Amino acid sequence: MPEQSLLDRFRVAVERLTAGPPTSDARLGLAVSGGPDSLALLALAAEAYPGAVAAITVDHGLRPEAADEAAHVADICSRLGVPHTIRTPARPITGNLQSAAREARYALLEEWSEREKLPWIATAHHADDQLETVLMRLLRGSGIDGLSAIRPINGKIIRPLLGVRKAELVSHVESCGLKAVADPSNEDNAFDRVRLRKALTHFPGFDPDRLARSLTATQEASQALGWIVEREARKHVKDGNGSVTLGNIDYPPELLRRLALRCLTRLDPGIQPRGDALQRMVAELSRGKKARIGSLQCEVVMQGGNPCWQFSPAPPRRNSN
Repeated sequence: MPEQSLLDRFRVAVERLTAGPPTSDARLGLAVSGGPDSLALLALAAEAYPGAVAAITVDHGLRPEAADEAAHVADICSRLGVPHTIRTPARPITGNLQSAAREARYALLEEWSEREKLPWIATAHHADDQLETVLMRLLRGSGIDGLSAIRPINGKIIRPLLGVRKAELVSHVESCGLKAVADPSNEDNAFDRVRLRKALTHFPGFDPDRLARSLTATQEASQALGWIVEREARKHVKDGNGSVTLGNIDYPPELLRRLALRCLTRLDPGIQPRGDALQRMVAELSRGKKARIGSLQCEVVMQGGNPCWQFSPAPPRRNSN
């Protein structure tokens, strides 16, 4: 069987994720920054689904060149017959720039898709991004959920290029005669991802399909754990008198952590303990000691002659002064 072209693979990926091809009444939104990855996404979508796509460029206002780059994307979209919108965040990006910019970008994408009645928005994340994300999360000590990495679909966001190497996207942009913009932050060694990307330039290569199979297995394992936690929580997590009790603690460590988190979030839905904090709490409880996490305290109690874990609001901390 002859190898599928990049365009055919793109069509297959999009229609698998959206359960059918985009149409003029249900257009596919495209997040296009002007870099080679997103220009490849734009060129592929314009060819695959003429009259059924729309594009947006978010100018975060972080660089003076960004406005010209957004206008450059607008010009390309005009030539390809793709409606294009430029949006800027309502407030300046501050703090952790990459994280804050990402949050602002996705908020604008959501707002745009609602206004334009777009059921799906495609981003240009590709196989190299996926590998970088997995390695970064490994280096940061992520658990099985974190190692599920970039998901092909998240809400209305789809990522049809996760099976494609960056070099293939760059080649496609060049073959279309399109000029990509260069974001200097992609060369800034202040960012962990940039340093990792540069380190991987000497990596001999990898098979995106094999990586996808490994990540699918990880996602399925995560889903299986979630299913078990739901079942066990229904049987053993009980409310009472402002507290929550885990009535059975005879579980492997990973299930204990997840069930303990379930108890914590039942008392405080907004709590988001870091993995190491949750790990320390479970370790303390496993040794029969009392622990505190956020505004909640956790301790071992006896019920029916069996040890249980009880979670409740912690008393105010004493003022040492």
